[in-house]
Amino acid sequence: MSQSCCPSSEPQPTRTESCCDLHPPTACPPTPCPGCGQQGKAVPRLTLGALLKSERRPQIPVQDEFCFCKTSTCEVVYFLPGRPLFRKEALSVRVGLKEPDDPTVPACYCFGWTPQKIQAELETTGQSTVIDQIKTQIKVGNCYCEVTNPQGSCCLGNVAKVVQKASALVGQKGGEKR
Repeated sequence: MSQSCCPSSEPQPTRTESCCDLHPPTACPPTPCPGCGQQGKAVPRLTLGALLKSERRPQIPVQDEFCFCKTSTCEVVYFLPGRPLFRKEALSVRVGLKEPDDPTVPACYCFGWTPQKIQAELETTGQSTVIDQIKTQIKVGNCYCEVTNPQGSCCLGNVAKVVQKASALVGQKGGEKR
């Protein structure tokens, strides 16, 4: 019998405008991260299998779900109640939520959008099309957040925050040029 950190949710079978509908974030039961004490969120086993370095995959416990720690200052990425499992160095990708000040770490893992790329688009065109581009790809079935995103769910909320931050930076730069 496999243990489960968090209740599972079935993905919706229809295409929508938001991958959040297909890959909804769920909260772990009251399960604090053993590294920082912050609440974790459920992540499917598939995410760990896809993103851990190959030599670390045999260390994945036999169960369906794990908890993800999104705290930027915490080295723990995946854990079980009271037990850290994998830290940042165990992953084959860098975790954007763990490195919020690095503009080269993806905000969107499916389509390669980074804060740097979003800011460059804003500086060049004065607007960001990233959200619309991602939504277009979601509608045609090209969203794979549970496989590509370390948090195992939709990235649109993260991307929206990056767009907002980049817009503010570009606005400040524009004000300085005057």
